[in-house]
Amino acid sequence: MILAALDVGVRELTLFAAIGFLVGGVDDLLVDLAWLGHRLVRGTTRRPIASLPHPPAPSRIAIFVPTWEEAGVIGAMLSTALARLDHPRYRLYVGCYPNDRATIDAVANVAERDPRIRLVIGTTPGPTTKADNLNTLWRALRRDDAAVRETTRMVVLHDAEDVVHPAELTVYDALIAAHPLVQIPVVPLIDPAARLVSGHYADEFAESHGRQMVLRAAIGAGLPLSGVGCAMAVDVLAALEAAHGSPFDDTSLTEDYELGLRAAALGHGACFARVSDRNGRLVAVRAFFPATIATAVTQKSRWMTGIALAGWDRIGWSHWSQIADHWMRMRDRRAPIAVIVLAAAYLALIGWGLSASVHLIAGTAPPVLGAAMTLVLVVNAALLAWRLAWRVVSTTRAHGWREGLWSLPRAVVGNLIGLLAARHAAVRYARILAGGAPRWEKTVHVFPTAPDELAPL
Repeated sequence: MILAALDVGVRELTLFAAIGFLVGGVDDLLVDLAWLGHRLVRGTTRRPIASLPHPPAPSRIAIFVPTWEEAGVIGAMLSTALARLDHPRYRLYVGCYPNDRATIDAVANVAERDPRIRLVIGTTPGPTTKADNLNTLWRALRRDDAAVRETTRMVVLHDAEDVVHPAELTVYDALIAAHPLVQIPVVPLIDPAARLVSGHYADEFAESHGRQMVLRAAIGAGLPLSGVGCAMAVDVLAALEAAHGSPFDDTSLTEDYELGLRAAALGHGACFARVSDRNGRLVAVRAFFPATIATAVTQKSRWMTGIALAGWDRIGWSHWSQIADHWMRMRDRRAPIAVIVLAAAYLALIGWGLSASVHLIAGTAPPVLGAAMTLVLVVNAALLAWRLAWRVVSTTRAHGWREGLWSLPRAVVGNLIGLLAARHAAVRYARILAGGAPRWEKTVHVFPTAPDELAPL
């Protein structure tokens, strides 16, 4: 009876996982086919910078850099940005907390040498949320504009560990008139000492920012921002402030994601800009992402909590007629379900191994899969092979063929991180539902120093 119960349990787990993989695989296949159709029509998704419109005069640009305990990287980041950004009218607004003396000192050291650095110290001890920090910078910008009687055209977001591209402000300036929100690609740097963990971010962004975000913009779905490498017209932020009390929702864990969708709901269009500079290199933001399992789980759980769990009840869905946007939001929120399906699949594999061993010892025949289940598993195997092939191709295009091959074992590492992050996210979401205040649960950052890491792509 115990063996029979084991066989039934394994079959049910297999059926659940197989159906889940089939639905997810078909969904991914539809995205791939839609992108291929878009590519056939457009020919290319990357434009040379010379083909962009030329504004009559350079815009006044504010770059917001929120910080909390970033003394180790903020000085190098600001110095690098000042040295390489090719634009005549920008200023870096750096938000610090009054109880973070080390970061304040690091920013002040750079600000003493260059008036383009504006140190903004909030009144509330940290950490609060990143959105709260950004709102402090927003208020400082509005005061500065009022004092000099000028209006800043746009706000650009960056993090304290970002490597900026020299031409990115030129791209924003060229596109902001037609697209009040502009997002350029994010390209994670791969730590050779932690290739499996840090590299899995490179694989995911190669697919997301290489194809999926391009398709999302092309089909008219709301475009979530990535929190870095994005520009927003000041008029959009003012409209969000009028509608919601502040441009950035300080109760959100993923204020960048929500901002893009809230702006779309107000009728402000977004553009995902894949642009080549004058040397043929991609205009993109680069940065090191977490390099350990623990820090990756912390970051991924924040994304999962803010987008897939809290995002469901915070921003809901679009108008019923906006099918493309519903599709993309559904994809954004499927991560917890995907993790449950993945866990069921791993348990089913263990169960089949245990069942086969027990049957072998007992001298009985193991259970046989039916024709329908066999067909579903064969289709899933084909969809998995297709998905892995796309992963290799996407990573190869962005990082070269060696990293493309590394993307295969990194797929397993990404699954493990997703499983662990889902548990952490569920706990965080439960605390929020119980009335707990969201906090900036950040990870330690590293700024690159090697010449090949700082050189444009």
